[in-house]
Amino acid sequence: MADGDFSLLEAARAEAWSTSLDEIDVSLAERFRDDTIWPFFERLRQEDPVHFTAHSRFGPYWSITRYHDIMQVDSNASVFSSASGTGIGDGEATFPLPMFIAMDPPTHDAQRKVVSPIVAPGALASMEPLIRARAGRILDDLPIGETFDWVDRVSIELTTQMLATLFDFPFEERRKLTHWSDVALTGLHDEGARQEMRECAATFRRLWDARANAAPAGDLISMLAHGEATRDMPPEEFLGNIILLMVGGNDTTRNSISGGLLALNQHPEQYEKLRADPALVASMVPEIIRWQTPVAHMRRTALSDIEFQGKSIRKGQKVVMWYVSGNRDETAIDRPERFIIDRERPRQHLSFGFGIHRCVGNRLAEMQLRVVWEEILARFPVIEVAGEPVRAKSCLVREISRLPARIPYRL
Repeated sequence: MADGDFSLLEAARAEAWSTSLDEIDVSLAERFRDDTIWPFFERLRQEDPVHFTAHSRFGPYWSITRYHDIMQVDSNASVFSSASGTGIGDGEATFPLPMFIAMDPPTHDAQRKVVSPIVAPGALASMEPLIRARAGRILDDLPIGETFDWVDRVSIELTTQMLATLFDFPFEERRKLTHWSDVALTGLHDEGARQEMRECAATFRRLWDARANAAPAGDLISMLAHGEATRDMPPEEFLGNIILLMVGGNDTTRNSISGGLLALNQHPEQYEKLRADPALVASMVPEIIRWQTPVAHMRRTALSDIEFQGKSIRKGQKVVMWYVSGNRDETAIDRPERFIIDRERPRQHLSFGFGIHRCVGNRLAEMQLRVVWEEILARFPVIEVAGEPVRAKSCLVREISRLPARIPYRL
């Protein structure tokens, strides 16, 4: 950590512990951009783990900050509904689209079931050689002894190639998927962004029509076009699900690939441990996903009044599960503030959510991370972070936008 970052964190710690509890608002995106949110969550976990914020730019909301409390909320869809939206507010006011992550059973279950075969164990096994070959080509094209942007050259490129395959999207136009995903997450605050989404909708509508008029195939668009629960979706619901699958298949994995390189450089003793025993990639991958927590939160809406951990949550109120805090909960995870690549229970984390909305592509994300690190270790003794990361200003996705990196030499 640079001296400036350390000073920012110390200032944030002083602010977190001197601010009145009822004035703490952990949704401030600036703190996620500056990576100074941690002491605010630490205080809430210790003193007010089910915390009400009366005033924020998203309106009033409850924060659930401990691991086991988050699991309870996430697994109780009968009381804590997804149907009113799943983010605290980013983008929702300007771009409300139906998608199955923002639905309750039985509609959610039926639509999720349509796309789940693409990430079944057999499908993943058949994808692995392709992912490995692509990862190898991407890594072999990296410059030696020069600084480059790891996010653009590796994280985005690998995940976007995979996303193009899942959609059977024109491969030479694959970067459009990354761009549309970023636009959707940022929110449609101007006409330019809205026009981008209209182009996205028109492109996928053409692909939908072509797949609907052809025999069923194994790509996501064909699955949606032929699925009993999805083939009659209205256009806005189709676009909503496409955006969901783009974001889920792109942003989360790409930010874990970036976050993993950053974490190993911030914890050089763990990098040495990995080089000494490359088999530790298997346990390192879920530790990276815990440490990065690519999706910082998900929101539910209370369907009725409920007493929860001594607090009275009222019908209609927002309830935000801060996965990023639950993944640092010292009452549930051993030494959560440390990045440890050989944890005994590395999959004990909340980064994929819990319950019926648990990430449908979690095993695909893990496989991509495992393969890319296996290929890295076969080529490079070390990859150095050569400058400070640039993080997005968002309390929803913990995005690393740029990460300068340098490879001193090949094996």
